[in-house]
Amino acid sequence: MGTHLTIDKPVDAAMKLFRRVLFSTAIAILLVLHGAPALSDGLTVIEADVCVYGGTSGGVAAAVQAARLGKRVVLAEPGRHLGGMTSGGLSAVDIGDPRSVGGVAREYFTRLVAGYGKQLEWDQPFRRKGGPATGGAYSIEPHVAEELFDTMCREAGVQVLREARLASANKSGARIVEIVMDDGRTIRAKMFIDTTYEGDLMDAAGVSYTLTREANAQYGEKYNGIHYAAKYKPRTGHKQPGANGRVPGGQGVWDRDFPLDPYVRKGDPTSGLLPLVDAGDPGTPGEAAPGIMAYCFRLCLSTADDRLPIEAPPDYDARRYELVVRFIEACLENGDTMDLRWFSKHDPLPNQKWDFNTATFGGNLPGINWEWPEAGYARREELTRAIENYHRGLLHFLATDSRVPETVRDDMARFGLPRDEFVDTGGWPHQLYIREGRRMVSDLVMTEHHTFGREAAPHSIGLGSYGTDVHEIRRIVKDGVVTREGKVAGGRGGFGPYQIGYGAIVPKRGECENLLVTFALSASHTAFASIRMEPVFMVTSQSAATAACQAIDADVPVQDVEYAALEARLVADGQVLAWPPGR
Repeated sequence: MGTHLTIDKPVDAAMKLFRRVLFSTAIAILLVLHGAPALSDGLTVIEADVCVYGGTSGGVAAAVQAARLGKRVVLAEPGRHLGGMTSGGLSAVDIGDPRSVGGVAREYFTRLVAGYGKQLEWDQPFRRKGGPATGGAYSIEPHVAEELFDTMCREAGVQVLREARLASANKSGARIVEIVMDDGRTIRAKMFIDTTYEGDLMDAAGVSYTLTREANAQYGEKYNGIHYAAKYKPRTGHKQPGANGRVPGGQGVWDRDFPLDPYVRKGDPTSGLLPLVDAGDPGTPGEAAPGIMAYCFRLCLSTADDRLPIEAPPDYDARRYELVVRFIEACLENGDTMDLRWFSKHDPLPNQKWDFNTATFGGNLPGINWEWPEAGYARREELTRAIENYHRGLLHFLATDSRVPETVRDDMARFGLPRDEFVDTGGWPHQLYIREGRRMVSDLVMTEHHTFGREAAPHSIGLGSYGTDVHEIRRIVKDGVVTREGKVAGGRGGFGPYQIGYGAIVPKRGECENLLVTFALSASHTAFASIRMEPVFMVTSQSAATAACQAIDADVPVQDVEYAALEARLVADGQVLAWPPGR
């Protein structure tokens, strides 16, 4: 798969372009007939200085920043909720080094925990406790997080449009003139910022992107392309964990890989693969390959007396989880005294709630999500339900199946869905964890050379500080056993926070001159695996909004924003651009 849709899928691209032109022409005719800006039949044209598409955590940060700088701002969200993953279940926040986070992101988390009587020490490094720098004082309840995102938009005077699903982007030359929603609402703005997880507006605007895990040779990297990490190689003899669920060295019991037989009849390839095992060739390590990180739901579960039961999906079939049975057998043979941590790392939240992550066999369902980034909204809803049904089925299996150790079943029985979270979806998160989608290909591509500190990206707009965290791409057969391909969970060679360059959030010159892209930014697959953390997303989005406002004021393309002026404003607004801070 190449770096732009028109290269990889010319027929699909042509059809998409035809549909956009057809739809845009129809809207244009309606505008003429009915007299813009207000149209009959509920169709509306909305004028703004800055349009932010995607009501994620980054989207809110961008919209609030642009509004504070005096611009008319519209924040358009395809769903009904603001905050993306930060209010959608990712409650134990991966913060990296707190000292590297500034601006609106720092303000947001400070205000958030203040409601719990906590105070964050932003001048102190995160204290590790046998594992990576996650969660801690930043752990939050989803509904409280969403309320603060709503409040900050309201305080700043941001106009929020919900259930605004993008149908097309209309351009004049290299400029987006307007974007049209599938219900006919049209937003005209001087500047646009794509803060979706998928890069949907970037795609609609015809900007180059990739869905390929680059070959290591392309950028001189080490962890890209097809990858098999040594510490996730299937093996026996796993060490027993301490009280924190981790073995010496830090690896958790939620990451235990055994040499499991992948076939319906053990040892018989002719019997076919078990459910949850992907077909495909193991490939050659380091070579370019399709595939994106597995998606899951980050559940917020409760042990409170009023918790809701986790219902089994309509299509529940215990046979789907036969591979999990073989995992359990291997764990017991290894001498493990299992509990629920073997199936999900879970961190405590306020008010008897817990943030559930994934595991070797947890919420992740690798492979099914590969089509998500380029899928339409209807298909994405189908994929969402499929991943939800898998996850519900797994939890029901762990709670009820006699082949599951009693210690696990008893542990699972303690948990249910919280009554006061995700009320409109019955306690199940409304946001799927989109770990990776399209990635823009611009004149600056962030790579391992930047994240590992071998090069400094020019024109810093913020810092990244998390490790190289790639969730599995495939669960396949290699050397006769089930193997997780693509998984990387490590550091960055001991290097501290690194600069994210302005060039990584602007398209190539000539492709689009009034668009900035902050999550689906220009980065290699493994560099993106570090940059993708939510606080960093808020940082890059605030910086993008500042650049958009300066581009408006100077009447220049985003590629020509004067960096000295941008840097001065970012620093004035509390952004951290260099390491150590204030350098």
